[in-house]
Amino acid sequence: MNAEFWKVRWRESRTGWHRETVNPALDLWDVPREAHVLVPLCGRSVDVGWLAERGHRVTGVELSEVAIEEFFSNAGLKPTREDAGPFVRWTAGPITLMQGDFFALEGSFDALYDRAALIALPQRAAYAQRLHQLVDGPGLLVTIEYPQHEKDGPPFSVSHAEVEERFDVTLLRETDISDEFKSRGVSAATLRVYRCSL
Repeated sequence: MNAEFWKVRWRESRTGWHRETVNPALDLWDVPREAHVLVPLCGRSVDVGWLAERGHRVTGVELSEVAIEEFFSNAGLKPTREDAGPFVRWTAGPITLMQGDFFALEGSFDALYDRAALIALPQRAAYAQRLHQLVDGPGLLVTIEYPQHEKDGPPFSVSHAEVEERFDVTLLRETDISDEFKSRGVSAATLRVYRCSL
């Protein structure tokens, strides 16, 4: 998955992964207020606004200018925009969205919210390593597992064993989502929500 793949998907509005409502996993969010939360591959997720409303400073990372423009427009916010090295930084209040390649991100964050990044990236080992460099604190991680040979990702199947190998986690919730995936030719699928420590 190169950068152009994702940019094209956003330009063509082929964004089946996007949710118009806050992710149910966030009812398990228990990170202290005022924590600076990193949201990799945030798209135009309304979860970013939900986190900001709970007193967090939120930094999202997203390749697509289209997604970022739609996020701020939908939220009724008018961001400032400035070049920031390899990124374009969009900021409105406690929300900053960094337009560019996640792997070029620098900084220090208190917490992580990953609803869609780990399952979107084929280079998961490098992604996990980068998270450990960027985040010092707790996080919420959402994954999907299914027989990978039955469907090309993304989303990619991420097993419980792989998550435990890459992160210090506690499994909070496990949900059978097979019905949702059967239309994609997948026989069974499980959604998991973890508390992770970085």
